[in-house]
Amino acid sequence: MSDMEKLAQSPEHWQPVHFGWRFDGQAGWITLNRPERKNPLTFESYAELRDLFRTLAYATRVKVIIIEGAGGNFSSGGDVHEIIGPLTRMTMPELLRFTRMTGDLVKAMRACPQPVIAAVDGVCAGAGAILAMASDFRLATQRARVAFLFTRVGLAGCDMGACSLLPRLIGQGRAAELLYTGRMMGAEEGERWGFFNALSEPSQLQARVEELAAQIAAGPGFAHAMTKTMLHQEWNMGVEQAIEAEAQAQAICMKTEDFRRAFEAFVAKRQPEFKGD
Repeated sequence: MSDMEKLAQSPEHWQPVHFGWRFDGQAGWITLNRPERKNPLTFESYAELRDLFRTLAYATRVKVIIIEGAGGNFSSGGDVHEIIGPLTRMTMPELLRFTRMTGDLVKAMRACPQPVIAAVDGVCAGAGAILAMASDFRLATQRARVAFLFTRVGLAGCDMGACSLLPRLIGQGRAAELLYTGRMMGAEEGERWGFFNALSEPSQLQARVEELAAQIAAGPGFAHAMTKTMLHQEWNMGVEQAIEAEAQAQAICMKTEDFRRAFEAFVAKRQPEFKGD
């Protein structure tokens, strides 16, 4: 049995190599855990994260995913010595394989059915900022600092979908400023611009994340997955096509047992217990 098959069948026993993982019965917690270097990503961690998110489609016991960093920072992005240095010596085909692989991580995050929460503390830069951007929710501390650093190292701001995703989150002009300059966006600015859903004190971040994760996990899992799918698919639709797509999606959800349970609970004047079927 492969590691990814183990994840799908027994998420509490899965042990990744390049980041931390724990499963609390409903939520899967990914911890980027190289705190001495502010949790940078490597070739191997990119690939393992991509494979994880691809497999989550089959991990039905996992209801929500949280990404966090160890040691008071989220992630400083691609490791300068383990990624940036080697990239300067690669051929064009090798470089394209790498950039497509990192883009595949974002595609996998968007395609996995579980909502993804980024718990952002401290530095959140480069590819770390992309991981937060590609998540469905971003909860942060007041000391969070976000930077899309690509132009600072001579690259374009269009990395891993940033020129597509970021303007939809914060607006074209604000995204252009961050992507052209590579400057840091502070926590309060990020909340005001709509990048962060909410801010909290560092000591309260985990409790806020756990509260949101529990709320999502207690909800109708199939319907949440459908909501996530439609939120992404409708970017490429006109209004007429979106309305029709939502009609079909909602009709499908109306055939679920969760929909029936919600009606029966309402009639009985009690809270529904959703099971995701």
